[in-house]
Amino acid sequence: MGTPKNTIQRAKELRAGTWAAIASYGMWGLFPLYWKQIADINAIQILCHRMFWSALFLLAVVMARGLTGQIIPIFRQKQSLVSVTACGALISVNWGTYIWAVNSERVTEASLGYYITPLLSVALGGIFFKEKMDKWTAQAIIIATLGVALTTVMIGKPPWVAVSLAATFSVYGAIKKKADLDALAGLTAETLLAAPLALVWLLWAHSGGWSCFFGPDIKSATLLIVAGPVTAIPLLTFAYAAVRIPLQRIGFVQYFSPTIQLLIGLMAFGERLSLPMALAFATVIMAVAVYLGTRRLST
Repeated sequence: MGTPKNTIQRAKELRAGTWAAIASYGMWGLFPLYWKQIADINAIQILCHRMFWSALFLLAVVMARGLTGQIIPIFRQKQSLVSVTACGALISVNWGTYIWAVNSERVTEASLGYYITPLLSVALGGIFFKEKMDKWTAQAIIIATLGVALTTVMIGKPPWVAVSLAATFSVYGAIKKKADLDALAGLTAETLLAAPLALVWLLWAHSGGWSCFFGPDIKSATLLIVAGPVTAIPLLTFAYAAVRIPLQRIGFVQYFSPTIQLLIGLMAFGERLSLPMALAFATVIMAVAVYLGTRRLST
C-alpha cells in the first residue's frame, strides 16, 4: 500500500520547516560576527540604521507580495496600534541592548539572556494566558531564577544585559501573541512606526557632523544598509517555520542561537566567564535541560 499523498506532503513541510528554523536560529547565533564589524560606530547609530533599513526592506517585501492591505488596518484600529507601538519600543530596546553588548565584549552575557528567554516566556504564558505548567516546567523556571538571583548577590548587581534581553523579548512575544497579527504585517508595522524616529536621529547626527554613513568608509556604510535584510531575513524564515513545525520542535531548535553566541564569545572574541557568570550559566543550562528533558521531539 502506497503512502498517502497528504502524509508525504506533511513530511516535506516538516522537513522544510525544520531547516528554516535551524537557518533562523543559526543566523541569529552568528549575529555577533556581523555587529563586531562595525564595533567602532556608536550603538545608537547602528540601532537607528537597523530600524530604518529593516522598515524599508520589509515594506518592499510586503509590496512585492501584495500584502499592503494588511498593514493599513493595523494603524486604524486602536488596539492593534497600541500593540505594535509597544512591540516596536520593546524590540528597539532589545536590538539596541544586544548591539551594545556585542560591541562592548559582553556576548557571553547576551547569550545567557537568550537561554533565559524561553523559560521566561513560559512563565509569562502561565501568568497572563493561563497556560498550564507541569511540575518540571515550574522547577526549571525556579532553578533559572535562583541561578540569576545568586549571581546578582555574588556580583552585587543583576546581569542586566541578560535580564534586559530576556525581559524585553519575552514581553515582546507575549504582546504579539495577544495581538494575534499576521507575522509579516505586524513586524512591518512595528518597524514603520520606529523608522521616522530613527531617520530623525540619523539626520540630526549627520547635521552635527558625527554620522558614520556619509563618508569615505564605504564598508561601514554598506554594512549599515545591509543591517535591514540581515535583520529581516531570519524573522521571515522563522515565520515560515512557525506555521509548519510543532512548537516543541521550535523549543529545541531555539537553543542553537545562544549556544553559537556563547561559543563565539568565548572562542572567537576571547571573552572569559567570571565565577558568578559561570554559575549563572550552569544553573540556567540545568534548567533548560530539565525543561527539554521532559519533552520529546515531535515528528
